[in-house]
Parts: sequence; structure tokens; C-alpha cells
Amino acid sequence: MCVSSLSPECRDLIGSGRDRKPNALVQVAVIDPREQYLVSHACTEIVEGSRDPLFLTGVTFPPEYPASPETLVKLTVYDVRDKACDNSSFLGSVTFSVSDLLRSKDDQLTLNLRSSDGVLAVGTVLVSRVNMGEMEEGDMDHITADVQQAQKVRTCVCVCVRVVPLQMSQLNPVCKVYKFQTVDSKWMLVREQMEECTLSFSIPRQLLHLYIQEDMRRIQELRDLGELSPHWDNLRKEVIGRYGQVIAAYQETLMHTGKHGHTHAFYDVITVGAPAAHFQGFKGGGLQRLLSRHEAEKKSTAYQCIYYSPEHTAKAQEVLHSVGHLQPLISGLADQLLQAAQQHSMAGLREALKTLAGKTEQFVHALKDELVKSALLALHAAQPGYVTKNQNQTLPGHQDSPVAPLKRQDSIPCHKEYDEEEWDRVWADVAKSLNCVIAMVDKLQEQEPINNNQEQPIPKQVLADVITSHNPEGDWREQLCPLVVRLKECVAEVVVRARRAMTFVLLQEAACSIPQGLFLKQRRDVVFSQALAALACGFVMRLYAGMEDKGFLRQLHLVGLVAQFESLLSTYSEEIGMLEDMEVGISDLHRVAFKITQAKTDNPCDLQPVVIGRRDHYTVEVPLPRLAFQTLPHEIKEGKALQVYPVLFNVGINEQQTIADRFGDISLQERINQRNFEILDSYYKSLSLPCFQTQTDLKDLLKTLGQNVVTKKRKNVEILWLAGTICRRLNGIRFTSCKSAKDRTSMSVTLEQCALLRDEHQLNKDYFIRALDCMRSRHTQGEVVCQWDSDPEAACSVAENKPASRHFYPIALLLVSSHLLVVWLILSLVFLLAKYQ
Repeated sequence: MCVSSLSPECRDLIGSGRDRKPNALVQVAVIDPREQYLVSHACTEIVEGSRDPLFLTGVTFPPEYPASPETLVKLTVYDVRDKACDNSSFLGSVTFSVSDLLRSKDDQLTLNLRSSDGVLAVGTVLVSRVNMGEMEEGDMDHITADVQQAQKVRTCVCVCVRVVPLQMSQLNPVCKVYKFQTVDSKWMLVREQMEECTLSFSIPRQLLHLYIQEDMRRIQELRDLGELSPHWDNLRKEVIGRYGQVIAAYQETLMHTGKHGHTHAFYDVITVGAPAAHFQGFKGGGLQRLLSRHEAEKKSTAYQCIYYSPEHTAKAQEVLHSVGHLQPLISGLADQLLQAAQQHSMAGLREALKTLAGKTEQFVHALKDELVKSALLALHAAQPGYVTKNQNQTLPGHQDSPVAPLKRQDSIPCHKEYDEEEWDRVWADVAKSLNCVIAMVDKLQEQEPINNNQEQPIPKQVLADVITSHNPEGDWREQLCPLVVRLKECVAEVVVRARRAMTFVLLQEAACSIPQGLFLKQRRDVVFSQALAALACGFVMRLYAGMEDKGFLRQLHLVGLVAQFESLLSTYSEEIGMLEDMEVGISDLHRVAFKITQAKTDNPCDLQPVVIGRRDHYTVEVPLPRLAFQTLPHEIKEGKALQVYPVLFNVGINEQQTIADRFGDISLQERINQRNFEILDSYYKSLSLPCFQTQTDLKDLLKTLGQNVVTKKRKNVEILWLAGTICRRLNGIRFTSCKSAKDRTSMSVTLEQCALLRDEHQLNKDYFIRALDCMRSRHTQGEVVCQWDSDPEAACSVAENKPASRHFYPIALLLVSSHLLVVWLILSLVFLLAKYQ
């Protein structure tokens, strides 16, 4: 039995003034007699002007907290005279042991507060033990915050964050307990729990490894281009050097991140700092602006390279991936075909041939693109000897004229000097070799009349070469082996040519981009790693929370999930660049898919998500414990790719946004909100599940959101409220962020929490502002550590003279009205001027 939460109350406090009622605050410290030190653990909120203060904030001890029956808890009460200046006076303190509370009747202790000299009694403290799990008569893992559960508890309603068995290491937990009164005079207990997420380190580290591997492969492919003319060889060396610099930077980053520990998080709303390249700065803007500017410069600047559009570059990467993926598959299937022939299994032979034919046709189709042919022509022109050939084939009278240096071209080149039929012949040899294999299998089937009656043969195709050199009565493997070997050789020859051609296309893209292009790629990598870490964290938590919801799991594998990012960045100064970075980073998440796998063991190390893939497509594998994995639908267990649809909505709320609204440009925010509303609306229309289509209020919410994103209104936070509500209704993943995920994010999240308590759990309206004030206060967690001497009352008296607390301004309407924000700023300025005059 342990103490999970404490709820302190004070009675008959005597203030520092004779007739003055104190502004009471209780600071809680923990003392371990064996270790002989005292740790400041938490604080309550400040209750103003009361001798019998009722504190809404309790004290929570994490489950792993090393508390023993001998552990001492020290409560110190202060009278806070001035919150702004942390001006407070010591009233009294009391110390009790954990065993005293456990043995007490009704889990309550009544203790006398003693002054600093230990003589005078300055009031009493009532300490109550609160165990939220016992209140619910069940495991805390199964607590849900809904109205039905609220009706089960007559005198106390318990609202908790759902604690799911993530089985991943968790550090730096922050737990708080509040008690608020409902409209029917009942008491509602609220537990707020936050931790950091291990994925904040593990996902970026995995991406760094993948980035390094991909860039090292690119360097090797560039070297495999063979001998090039001096111009192209110099460009290649420069590109390889740039790649080497990026790899070295990523390797250095890996060394630094390896020195940090791993952490973990679980929270209903994931709070994240804006995914942006903060270390590179925002003087030139963010990714969205930098990429547009860079693409225009590549078209207009006279680089000595061939310009390929982003679509051609993406196609080249796709071809490289396809041939690299299909070649080993075709080789393996060809070996299976020979194995079936050796076993004289016509059924196995037909099955292997069917799969082999399908993959080979897919391989041929992937190379059926004009880009491959034109890139081969350009590569041929870049090789030594091509210039000499041109000189020998130029117009009469120009044989001795010097050859002009190769200039940048605005389109894909076409060189008539190159034998275009050579690639067509090599490409067609693959199909011919496959036809020969099919014909031989058909020939072997004719020797098996029984099998002809049982199986439907593949229709014969027209052969390019007449097959005569085979022994009908010989071994099947001996007859097939030369044809299969020829097929594998043709495929290998095509792969070599296609890989060199596509690598040459990527060389042009890198050469045209030096040095800005690789700098932008590195910036994009940085932003994407932050966005993916947040998304992976949210997906894992949402998955665990919905494990028992069959409708959610069906939605997950049929359509996918929406991931809504709520941003509070302003469209002013450097935060414009952050928002431009964030827009690109969130948009890049559409290249990510998730796959659920069964973990090897239940060890936390085996339950960490793993990232695989390349820059244009990543897959995040999420391992689940064996028992949890077995409960999933068949489609998910079979490894179906699960899609996520990221959307971003931004509304600036700070004073900088006030300036932008009145004198600046907010078109970036308007464009982001309108574009992402279209994505959200398209996602909703793709949901064919009846549970969503029959919700008329959901349709109305979407309609209202669509009207708000096109309405010219300053600080229209209705957009964020509507988008958040729709996301929850759609079983989505919620993220809230600002520049650093601190002040503005805390204001938004705490306001949302209180609104949920009011709307879903009947929070008394008189307690709304007090609840908001409690949740927005920040307390130190274990920052004060002192030696525990023989006089425990005197220990750390100097360090504890001022309560370690700091409050946000509890003004919920700051998120609603820019005019109130301006008034608040003016009053704050007047106050500061009066203070320092």
C-alpha cells in the first residue's frame, strides 16, 4: 500500500498582520531519513484572503517514487503578500511520516502548524490520502473520463488521463491532482499526468541513420557512373564533397544525441515545439519560401548542368527504388522456378512462373519511361570521347572549330548521335527472355498429359527466337537453367544502365543546387525529424487508447487516421519562418505509413517503434506485445500499411499577431487554413463508416469550420476550437504547439482542459477561473535539495523562504479577443512604469 496523492487543507490560520487574512500557499517537501536530504516536491495554488483555505491543487507522488513508511513529508505554509514579486512570509510548518498517514483513521491526519521557533500554534492542517484507483474500484488503467462514470460516484467524480500500458521507459513525470466542485455540489477529482517521450530522441536518431545510409548509397552510385568528361567529373567531385559534409554533420549529431538519456510521454493532447530549423535561423524565411525561391533560381541561373524538374527528380528516385527492389525479387523467383523444375512439380512450376512473370512485367513497366532514355543520352554525352565524336560528325567546314563548353539546358536533351535503339534492344531482351522461359514451361507441360487436364495452361506467346536446342526427355532443370540464367543477365544489364541514368539525373539536381540545395535538404531533414517524432508518439498513444474499440480499429485499417496540428505561431517576424518550416514538415508527413508488428518480447527495448525507408517514403513499424497483437483485426496483423492524414491549422494569439493583423500580412495563415480544411473535408468524405456519416452535428461542424477559414476575422480562435472538436469526433490525433510549447501552448491546453470539464463533467462555473488558475501555475519539481540535519524544522529555511511557484496570467479571454490583449498590454506597461519610477 502506498500514498499516491495527498490533499492538504488549513484551518484557523493566523496571518502575519493582526487583522489581515493570509493569502495561503502550502509547499510540500519530502525527506528520506536514510539519504539525509530534503527535496522540494510541489506547491498548491494560492488561496487569497482566507483563514480556512480550501486548496484545489493536491500533491501527487509518481508510482515509482521511492517512498517508504519511514519517509517524512514536510508541509510549509506561507502568506504570499505579493505574487508578482514573490514576496511572502513564513507562517508555520509540520512534518509527518508516511506510516502515520497509512495508520490514520479514514486516511486523514489533523496536525498543528508550528511557527519557526516551534512554540506557537498558528493553525491546523488536515492531510487526506487520496487514491484515485481505489475510488474507482478498479485498475487505473481502465479509468475513462465520461459522463456515465461520473454518475456512478455519488460524492466524488474521478476524471483521469487514460493510462495505457505503453511498456516504454518514462522519465520526468509531472503529476497533479485537483478537486473541483460540480454544478450539483459534488466534488470532482482530476488527475493531470505528463511525461516526456522516448521518441523525441529515438525517432530522429533512426532518421539520422537512414539519412546517412541513403547519402552514402548516393555517393557510391555517383562513383559507379564511370569515367566522365572533366566538366562532369568536377561537378561529381563537388557533389560528393557536399554529401560528405552532410554525412559528417549527421554523424556528429548522432554522437551528441547518444549522450542524452531516453524519455517517454503519455498525454491526451501532445504538446510539441514548432517543427522548425531553429539553429539555422529564419532571416531568409522558412522552407516554404526558400524552396520556392530556390526552384526559381535553378531555372534562371546559368549553371553548367541540365535542369530537371522536381517531378523528373522524383521519378528518378522512384525508378532507382523500383529496380533495386525488383531485381532481387526476380532473381529469387527465378531460383524458385529452377527448384520446382528440379522437383518435377508442375503445380510449383506454374505458381513460380506466374509470380515471376508478374514481377518481371512490373519491372519492365517501371522502365518504360522517356526519362530513362533521355537520361542515357545525356549520360552518353557526358562521357569522354563524345566530344570527339561530335567533331567528326559536325557540318562540313567546321571540323577544326573548337567545341563550346556545355551550358545549362532548359529541358531534357535529345542527342541524335546516340544510337537510341540500343536501349530499346536491351529493354526488350528482358521480355524476350521471359517469353522463352514461358515457352519452355509450356513445352514441359505438354509432356505431362495428366497435369494438362488439371491445370489451365498459360497461352503461348510469340517467340522472338525459335527454341530448338533442348532435349524433350531430359531433366527439367537442365532445360530451364540456360533460359533462366539469360533472363537474370538481361535484368542485371538493364538495372546497371537504368541505375547509372537515374543517378546522372540526380547528379544534375545536386549540381544545380550547390550549395543551397543541400543546405535546404538538410533543413528539411531537421524539420521532418521533429514532425515525425511527434506523429509517432501520437500514433502509438492513440493506438493503445483504442485497442478495445472495434470501430476505431476498423477505421484505422480501412481509411486511416487524421492528425491535427494546432499551431499558435504569429505571422510576424521570425515566427513566419517557423510557420513556413512547419507547413512543409507537416505536409511531408503524408509520405509516412505505419505498420503494426508483433514484438519479439515484452521488453521495453523491443517495443520501441522502428523507422525504415528512404526520404520519399518512410514506414514506422510499431511493435505490440503478443497478447495485444492477437486482438487486432486480421488486416492489421497481416501488415497492411496504415495511413495518416496530417492537417495544420494556425491562429496567432500573441501581441505580435496583433501587429500582424493590423499592419502586416496574414495571407500565409489564411492559405494554410484553407488548404488544410480541404484535406480534412476530403478525409471526412472518404469515411464510408455509418457511425460518421449519420452524425449531422459533425457535418455542421465541418460546414462552420469551412465558413470560418474564409472569414476575415482577427485572431479567429473559433477555427482551432472547431478543428479540435472535429478531430476528436473523428478519433484523430491532436497536437498543440507554439514556438517552444510552453507559454502559449500551456494557455491553450489548460483552457481546453477546463472547457472539457465544464462541458463533459459539469464543472461549476464559479470554479472555472480557479481551475484555470490552478492548472496554469508552474511548480518546481525537485529543484531544492538540502542536507537533512538534526533540526529538520530549521533545514533549508533560507531556501524555502520564498515559495517556488510562478503563475501564468489566468486570463482565458486573451485567446478570444485581440482588443482585450491590447488593453492588458497597456495596463501592464502602466504598472511597470509606476513600479520602477
